[in-house]
Amino acid sequence: MPDNDLTIHAIAHIESDFKEKFGIPRQSGLVDALRARVVFEPPYRDPSALRGIQQFSHLWLVWQFTQAVRDKWSPTVRPPRLGGNTRVGVFATRSPFRPNPIGLSCVRLEGVEQDPVCGPVLLVRGADLLDGTPIYDIKPYIPYVDSHPDAAEGYTAQTQTYKLAVRCPKALRDLLLPGQWEALEGVLENDPRPSYQDDAQRVYGMRFAEWEVRFTVADGVLTVEQIRTAPEE
Repeated sequence: MPDNDLTIHAIAHIESDFKEKFGIPRQSGLVDALRARVVFEPPYRDPSALRGIQQFSHLWLVWQFTQAVRDKWSPTVRPPRLGGNTRVGVFATRSPFRPNPIGLSCVRLEGVEQDPVCGPVLLVRGADLLDGTPIYDIKPYIPYVDSHPDAAEGYTAQTQTYKLAVRCPKALRDLLLPGQWEALEGVLENDPRPSYQDDAQRVYGMRFAEWEVRFTVADGVLTVEQIRTAPEE
């Protein structure tokens, strides 16, 4: 048999507000207010490679789950939205724990920026990628072939409308930069917790941009208790 192994190289990486896995939306496009930058690696900073890209409103990003690389794989996984106890086939999920830790995200293209140091940079919205994630390919989203409104939703139909009400004192919201609260609120209302955690007394913490956010959840309401500058790593 021919050798089917393939060596690929990162063409870019993402700069996002997520410094750790906890809190990252479970799917791309869930929080449109999230802004990120796709920064190309030096060999790929040729503006001609992006010629025509602004004719498209959305892009596919092919990337690596850098924190889910393992030597072994399991044919079944436990999706968090199913409570963390129900096992389904890995190829029936978007779990990061896969034979090849490759992710696929659809993001909205907001524009192309000419950075004096990094060259052309893509400004995108709705990304679900950890800061620094390597990107291996970028393709245009083409509605007439990529959109299937009549597609079956599988077990995701029971979880897609689930959202928390978010409460946050104005004094805490005002700490954030313009646009940051809208993005953070979108992340929080989608409930960052694993579905099997439901302790009303527990205080959860997550990193978002330069902030550490602490919150509690009870009776479908997420209450932000504290927003403070995150300690340096």
